[in-house]
Amino acid sequence: MHWDSNPSGPTPARRKFRLGRRIFVTTCAAAIISLPAYGQEAETTNAKPISETEQLRQQIVDKGLAFLTKEGQSEQGTFSDRVGPGVTALAITSALRNGQPIDDPMVAEGLKALERYVKPDGGIYGNGRLKNYETCVAMVCFAEANKTGQYNEILKRAKEFVTGIQYGEGTKDPSDPWYGGVGYGGAGRPDLSNTGYMIEALRAVETPASDPAIQRALVFISRCQNLDSKYNDTQFADKVDDGGFYYEIPTTKIDPSTSEERFTPNGGLRSYGSMGYTGLKSMIFAGLTKEDPRVKAAKQWIQDHYSVEKNPGMGSAGLYYYYHTFAAALDAAGLKTVADSDGKEHDWKADLVAELAERQNEDGSWSNENQRWFENDKNLATSFALMALGHCQ
Repeated sequence: MHWDSNPSGPTPARRKFRLGRRIFVTTCAAAIISLPAYGQEAETTNAKPISETEQLRQQIVDKGLAFLTKEGQSEQGTFSDRVGPGVTALAITSALRNGQPIDDPMVAEGLKALERYVKPDGGIYGNGRLKNYETCVAMVCFAEANKTGQYNEILKRAKEFVTGIQYGEGTKDPSDPWYGGVGYGGAGRPDLSNTGYMIEALRAVETPASDPAIQRALVFISRCQNLDSKYNDTQFADKVDDGGFYYEIPTTKIDPSTSEERFTPNGGLRSYGSMGYTGLKSMIFAGLTKEDPRVKAAKQWIQDHYSVEKNPGMGSAGLYYYYHTFAAALDAAGLKTVADSDGKEHDWKADLVAELAERQNEDGSWSNENQRWFENDKNLATSFALMALGHCQ
């Protein structure tokens, strides 16, 4: 969900400072972690040495989890529950994906808290405004913790709920631009973020890529791609044609002058980072291969706009959601490196770990000075950061 501060990126002086800090942080982490415990001799083993990137990742993950445990969680087991169960689900998932067991007190209490949001209709949500989003992230969380099948029934009914509010043949003709999509609460306009969350949730409960709900969603996602092809029959397909993705498909006449952030002068929809990675990840989860023209175009856009310092096209807005989608998509694509627009190859995991190490607060949390989409909330930003780091192992 769309839930730093310099949209144009850091200044040369800031880059120099950050580079120095990056080298210092990485070197210190490597030195500290490689020392034997006090009073013990260093052991010689045949084990593969841990890379400096992994050492640094473990260090910042430990600090982030410590923050969530000590500062983020309420007595009721929730995180930022004033906005519903979504942040709680993300926080617990981030802990599980970074090695915390389900009987860890923070995890166990969070799962119990999340169960209290299960509704008679099968959804897992708070006040109902974000039914799909909250149910989907809760599904991913319960699926991650479902080692003994204890959440089978909750997940079965939640799957029925989210597929039930998707725009399908019963509500939209396949020719309709909104067909296959889903929005925050079901009714109303669908968007790429919520549809991507639904695909991820369905795959988390082992739904095959060929499932009708996922294939319907793929139709909508393909229409959210700036690609002049047979897969996008909307009026926007050829106006930008850069292979990137946009958030929603307007169905009414638009005036480009109303938002330079969203629209190009010719009435096209601007691509931006978090949607680009959401689109790629969703297409892979829906079964597309690297040979598909949609995947090729998405990868090309990513190469043309590679960055760990900003959310391309949005600057600092939604930066931590961007980090999460960035890591999830590149991991799903099986990419170890990404070439940028100049042809330079990047170890994206090392880049992201170093960037998040720099951005981590003294208390172990992360937060965004740009308050858009609630990322000034430490629990949300920290959960997104840890989710991203879980893909960097």
